[in-house]
Amino acid sequence: MTHHSGFACFVGRPNAGKSTLTNALVGAKVAIASDRPQTTRHIVKGIVTTPGAQLVILDTPGVHRPRTLLGERLNQLVYDTWGEVDVIGVCLPANQRIGPGDRFLVGQIAALARRPALVALATKSDTVPPGRLPAHLLDIQSLEAEFDVHWADIVPVSAVTGENLDVLRDLLVARLPEGPAFYPDGDITDEPTETLVAELIREAALAHAREELPHSIAVTISEMGLRPDRPDDKPLLDIFAKLVVERESQKPIILGRRAERLKAIGAEARHRIARLVGTPVYLDLRVTVLKDWQRDPKALNRLGF
Repeated sequence: MTHHSGFACFVGRPNAGKSTLTNALVGAKVAIASDRPQTTRHIVKGIVTTPGAQLVILDTPGVHRPRTLLGERLNQLVYDTWGEVDVIGVCLPANQRIGPGDRFLVGQIAALARRPALVALATKSDTVPPGRLPAHLLDIQSLEAEFDVHWADIVPVSAVTGENLDVLRDLLVARLPEGPAFYPDGDITDEPTETLVAELIREAALAHAREELPHSIAVTISEMGLRPDRPDDKPLLDIFAKLVVERESQKPIILGRRAERLKAIGAEARHRIARLVGTPVYLDLRVTVLKDWQRDPKALNRLGF
């Protein structure tokens, strides 16, 4: 039997369901998910290994009209990824009509000098009545003539109910070239633990900050390691982290009255991190201000963007 291996990326407008779909295919949480736009800020690799293939999924930030330097860099990160994959999965949520943002995205893909195989994904198919889905699939199909692209497949899929997840996996694998596995069997991501921890803290902050300042939040890890004086059977992971905001006026929003919101963020993050690392966690979480970091090249470099 031949073995196939390669890369696919999920692209789409912000909040198109890319990260949730990546997690569902991998079978574990490798990318944070939120209903806030621009949750994903870097390329997250999810690894799906089957007896005859290894599929590496690249979950990318949502393509959008940038208002900041951060937005410009995130868009460029996505564009650079397109030339490195074998398949592009274009996420077009079933609960939203095809709009200007979708057309902009498909137009950018159509302009590629080397165009990978294209699979159209009607994500969030569980959120619409059955009678609405066929019309959405026809709208997706009409993009072929409008932009001179060809969909290798058009798949309605739900990461929540699992509808067509196996079908999607097999369709993506079928588009991969022959080759050996890139990662050992059992690996689900190559993300460093420190990065995963920072993302889980940001996910908790997004859940509690809601509408107030989702785009202004970043997370840095100052120090992380097992506490040295603990017995082997009672480990404790110490994490010292900072929630970074852009203005002094945002600091009390994150803190909340009597620091109640920050405590809630820390408690939720601790629980998620403990599940990830398999040990109890002590989390020291502080709030700091880095003025207008989304627009400052030096600040973005410091934060890894």
